[in-house]
Amino acid sequence: MATSLAIITLFGLLMNTLFTRLKLPGLLGMLLLGIVIGPHGVNWIGPELMSASADFRKIALIIILLRAGLGIGRESLNDVGVTALKMSVLPGVFEGLTVAFVATKVFGFTFIQGGILGFILAAVSPAVIVPMMIQLSEKGIGTNKNIPTLILAAASVDDVVAITIFSSFLGLYSGAHVNIGVQIAMIPVSILLGIGVGILSGFLLVWMFKNHHIRDTKKVLIILGIGIMLTALENALKARIEIAALLGVMTIGFIILEKRPVVAHRLSHKFNKIWVFAEILLFVLVGAQVDPSIAVNAGLPGLLILGAGLFARSLGVLASTAMTNLNLKERLFCVLAYWPKATVQAAIGAIPLSLGVKDGELIMAIAVLSIIVTAPLGAVAIRLTSNKLLSQTEVMKERVIE
Repeated sequence: MATSLAIITLFGLLMNTLFTRLKLPGLLGMLLLGIVIGPHGVNWIGPELMSASADFRKIALIIILLRAGLGIGRESLNDVGVTALKMSVLPGVFEGLTVAFVATKVFGFTFIQGGILGFILAAVSPAVIVPMMIQLSEKGIGTNKNIPTLILAAASVDDVVAITIFSSFLGLYSGAHVNIGVQIAMIPVSILLGIGVGILSGFLLVWMFKNHHIRDTKKVLIILGIGIMLTALENALKARIEIAALLGVMTIGFIILEKRPVVAHRLSHKFNKIWVFAEILLFVLVGAQVDPSIAVNAGLPGLLILGAGLFARSLGVLASTAMTNLNLKERLFCVLAYWPKATVQAAIGAIPLSLGVKDGELIMAIAVLSIIVTAPLGAVAIRLTSNKLLSQTEVMKERVIE
């Protein structure tokens, strides 16, 4: 495993630097690297690391969500709250149902099969979106109307909605007694539970940091450990009730920023340093999950499905941002920023096949295709259009004592 980590780190840094100098997102280079050196390429990543890939990717995602929470202030969140809620539901539902319908025409799927596929594709990728929105916030791009915060908040809930509805369609296919109305009604419960455990954890940490002298490095480790435990709690209770653990992770950062802003800013810089390595691990391992030969099986019909889904998602974003203070350019940016897919599709794309769903291999192929197409397309679109579609405000750089 050590050799595989060394290869990932060295080549990941190289690809990140190369793509950044080409004015392209560094994550694109790392995704491509993962495809090349992964088990479906030259196979330089050992099986022991690949077997632990899901855990490493989860830890990396927790790190960037904690970093995001430490940068979201109450005022910014209040400004975007209603719009973020609409963006967390409407685009994904529009996309999922559109894909479900189109798949019945293109592939002859039943509507339930189409729903399984549709809500695999409907989840956006926080792994791609969150770090890019944090970069925009740090540069002051779009912050006059809190657009990065809007997309951050919406993307963190979007996955909860998509995965819950996906699970409902999967239950219907298996013949289990599933009440979709109840499942959908449980979505806000899941979100509130996630926020609730995040608030409790955040206040516990605030109390601990206030009453005990702890080095910032140890604080980071404690927070990261609690974040991981929240996801473990989610898995342990999944059979009984869903908890939006990743939303809880982000809430921890928000509470610390609200109650101990000086500490939050110091911790944010610490997490930035950890992210240098975590980012490489996350995107290279996501790329390593991708088998391009499977994506080829989806062919042009697969691209048609993706296109229809993205069109519907875009309409959902435009509907969510209607009658807000965002102008047309800013709403168009929100559309583009809501395209990338990667982490969820890599995690659940193969589940229908493993459970014996008819045409499960085709569903997996389209899920893989969605990563190959939308992750780079969305990331490049964000990078190229952010300066043109959003306004920039001057950001005061604070001096950090190392």
